This record gives sequence, structure tokens and C-alpha cells, in this order.
Amino acid sequence: MPPAAIYLDHAATAPVLPEVRAAVQAALADWANPSSVHAAGRRARAALERARAEIGEALGWPHEVIFTGSATEALALAWQASHGTRKFASAVEHTAVLRHAGDAVLAVDGEGRVDPAALPTADLVAVQQVNNETGVIQPLAAIGAALRASATPWLADCAQGAGKLALPDADLVAIAGHKLGAPPGIGALLARDLALIAPSGGQERGYRPGTENLPYILGLAVAVKAGRDWLAEAAALRGWWEDEWRALGGLVVGEGTARLATIGAYRLPGLAATAMLIRADAAGIAISAGSACSSGSIRASHVLGAMGLGESEAREVFRVSIGRGTTRAQLEALLAVAAPLASAKGAA
Repeated sequence: MPPAAIYLDHAATAPVLPEVRAAVQAALADWANPSSVHAAGRRARAALERARAEIGEALGWPHEVIFTGSATEALALAWQASHGTRKFASAVEHTAVLRHAGDAVLAVDGEGRVDPAALPTADLVAVQQVNNETGVIQPLAAIGAALRASATPWLADCAQGAGKLALPDADLVAIAGHKLGAPPGIGALLARDLALIAPSGGQERGYRPGTENLPYILGLAVAVKAGRDWLAEAAALRGWWEDEWRALGGLVVGEGTARLATIGAYRLPGLAATAMLIRADAAGIAISAGSACSSGSIRASHVLGAMGLGESEAREVFRVSIGRGTTRAQLEALLAVAAPLASAKGAA
């Protein structure tokens, strides 16, 4: 990315942290297969298990950690390897979950939240921690209480919230390294009890075949310990931006409920999100519409549809997601792109 570019798409992927890059490079210089029985392999295994323990401790997760290649893989593993057939997912889950759920989808309200009182008794229920498009945080405590009362296992997609919010009291949790400042290609499935999922043979205690990506695992261990001290500043920056956006006549999606400080979804009636993206890109500013996994297809968001927006309204929504290095000057640059577009719509 050119030095002058303004990156406001951290929910798609966050830049690799310098300390993570250093850890990965060091591991690449001195690496062996953790499954080998020779001395170098035993050192690699020890490093792997230290990283597993460090990640659990940093995330406040005293249970099992199974390394995967991504949160998408972790979600697929949890869904497919969990026992039983009666499984449900909320309507605003990432497509990585919904592709497995089929028609077993739970409705949400206009803010994108699941009703804890309407959760079914099932073999598995998938409700995310934070929505990747809107930043809306689910009512996690009430969801956990409802599912515990019915003894229903809970799968929580925490790709966006891990390392920023405390993990929910779920049974299975998916995380993604590249949302935290680790490289793409590393994630994990956190399991309260491995008996919840069936083993498939191979590495990772028999739950994930393939040689572990030790350099990236060590990078993930560094990333999860990077701290949350920047989140208060992120919340203030987003609050300022949203006040300015509303002054232009813009709308904030999900503003009536709790949202992660780093993600916001915005709409100006009558202005297509693609117009905003094109103008921003021409100015060297990276924003997005929907999630990175589907925005390239320019399809209307299933998340926004589940929240009650019509297709034309959903196509007006763009996402701004900020990170550790985001500044007010960068958001001011985005505002300078948005202002003339808003004025043109107002004049029309």
C-alpha cells in the first residue's frame, strides 16, 4: 500500500503489527516440524505449546485451543464436527456459517440482534459476537444464559471482537489472526470441551490434519497480547466522524444498540455505496461495502436484508473500519470526499 494511502478497511484485514512481523521472521529463520521427534522438532513442539497457552491466557480462555488456517475454517470445523443435526444460525452470521446452515436461520430485529427468548433448544446454535458489516454486538450475556438453560452448545464467531472485547461465555469460539494484526492464514477454534466435536485425525490433538504453521502461530501469540489501549481513542474518533456524517444528512446503521468501536456502517439515501467507494478510492482512501468476502460481487448484503433494509437501501450502505493507526486527519479526508456527494444529493 502506498505511504500516502488512507486505510479505513481494518475489518477486512488489519496491517501486520511490527512485533508480529519480527516474531514470524525469527520463527522462519529457526523452524522445524513440531511433529518431528528429533531435538529440533521437540523445540518446535515446545514453542507451539507455549503459544497455545499464551493465546488462551491473553484471551481469558482456560480451555482448548485448536489452530486452524482461518476463522472460516474454524467455523466450518465447529459446525461440521459438532454432534447432532439440529443446528441453527442467526440471519446475520458471516457466510462462512450460513453456507452450512441452509434454511435453519434465526431472525433478528431491526438492529441486527437475536432475541435470546426465541433461541431454540438444539444440538448447536451459532450467534456471532460482533457483526463484521455493522459492528453490532449481540446481547451476549442473555444469549449465553438462554442457551445454558436449555443445554444447547453455542458457537460464537469472534473474528471481529477477539482481542478487543472479552470473549463471550460460549462453548465454541472462532478467531482470525488477520483481524488482530497477525498474518492472513492463521486462526483458531477455541473449545470449552473437545468432546463437543468429533476428531478427524492428524495434528492438533486429532482435530485438524496438516502440519501446524508454527511461524504464524507464534505471530498470533504476539498479536493477541498487543493490548486494547487504543480502543478508547478509536471510539472517540468514530463518534466524531458519525456526528459529522449525520450533519451531512447521513444515517448510521445500528446506532440504537451497542457496537464495536472500530466498525461502522453508513448510508446516505439516494447515494449508491459504489459511488462513495469509487470516489474514496480515487482519493487514496480504502473503505468497503459489506464484508470483504462478498463485496467484490456487489451483491446486496444479507445482513442488511435481515435487518429489514430493502435491496436498494442496502446498496447504499458502506463500511468504515478503523484501527490502531487511524487518525482524525484520515477521517477528515473521507469527510471531504463525502461532503460534495451529500451536497449533490441534497440539491437534487
